[in-house]
Amino acid sequence: MLEKRIVWRKLDNSAKIFPMVSNKKFTSVFRVSVILKENIDEEVLKQALDIAIEKQTSFKIRLKKGFFWYYLEENPKKPEVKKESDYPCRYIDKDTNNGYLFDVTYFNNKINLDVFHSLTDGNTAIKFLKEITYNYLNIKNNINNEGNDTKKNILSNNTEDSYLKNYDKKKAKREKSSKAYILKGNRLPFGATGIVHNFINLEQLKSTSKQNNASITEYLTAVLTYCIYTENYKYSNSKRPIKICIPVDLKKYYKSDTVANFFSYMSADINVSKKKEYTFLEILNLVKIEFKEKLTPKEIEKTMGANIKIGTNFFIKLIPLFLKNILLSISYKEIRKYTTTTVSNLGRIEVDEKYKEYIENFLFLLCAESVEKDKGAIVSYDNTLVFTFTSILEDYKIERAFYDFIKKQNIEIYTEGNGVYDVIS
Repeated sequence: MLEKRIVWRKLDNSAKIFPMVSNKKFTSVFRVSVILKENIDEEVLKQALDIAIEKQTSFKIRLKKGFFWYYLEENPKKPEVKKESDYPCRYIDKDTNNGYLFDVTYFNNKINLDVFHSLTDGNTAIKFLKEITYNYLNIKNNINNEGNDTKKNILSNNTEDSYLKNYDKKKAKREKSSKAYILKGNRLPFGATGIVHNFINLEQLKSTSKQNNASITEYLTAVLTYCIYTENYKYSNSKRPIKICIPVDLKKYYKSDTVANFFSYMSADINVSKKKEYTFLEILNLVKIEFKEKLTPKEIEKTMGANIKIGTNFFIKLIPLFLKNILLSISYKEIRKYTTTTVSNLGRIEVDEKYKEYIENFLFLLCAESVEKDKGAIVSYDNTLVFTFTSILEDYKIERAFYDFIKKQNIEIYTEGNGVYDVIS
């Protein structure tokens, strides 16, 4: 009897680095969640996940070590479903969940999908979460699943490395940069994470952003930068710029339907002098200038190309994996010091009409860590935008200042947390 052939594939250009630099302190895990209008039935969720993983075979994999690189291999086991009992975005160990690079948990009416970044990016993770949710609702509420908009909502199984497909070596260029201001403050106990979800009226926020000639991402990035400036930066001796890392979905710039990672970054570098007091409008103007100069196809192509150039370097390829692990772990600790924090916007989520009555909202969380101690993640659904802070700092002055600022603009906002901080609203 012939043994079943094991399918394997290379990691994409971004995914290569995560296994080498990740650990319990720096997990490289993000979370997307869906909030339903009914409590979760664990047995039905297990069935929904089993259907999704057999359909979405690109997620049915585990991470393996090669001599030069990690690679992905078909996983013959089933993924597990558990009730949420810990903080989000925890390190996904290869010996848990039968080796899968994601965890599915639930709590009351919420389904969570925690994803190790070597598997995919946020936009693809949301689609996989929707696939699980649709399956769940089909079973639980006897919904006829025929006629789903597969083009919009269902993933392909295309696992091409779109970085290499669109790489132009001649246009690759890494700009000179300087280290960033790092947030100060006492930390929570190791492993603990403070969560603050800000539920914001989307139409009112859109109107306010428009009045300031800014996009929603620009406006919220400026609000966060201003809060960092007023609550943290002003009380430090640092003269380094506040740098906000903005992940960029490359599928908006290149034709691709890959389920592998395909994103890049831009950095909004806000140089604030200690010699003067900055208003919010001045901070917003600085942010808009950064977006205008850096969020262009030409600049994005340069940044993407520079990152690919490292991963395709002939001499780096020849270094054995155990040495790569050591060298990249050391260098990545330094690279992270070039960012104050990250703000990632997944944009607006659309769902099939037949499921809308069952879905209340979506959430998106990033893992905070020793350098970027407080991060922001944005997702929108219906007429609500959710800006979520994840923090390892004891105080939540930045979160409170953010809430107070939005409230003063006459924008409807309320908050929910995970119990680490007192209620803000």
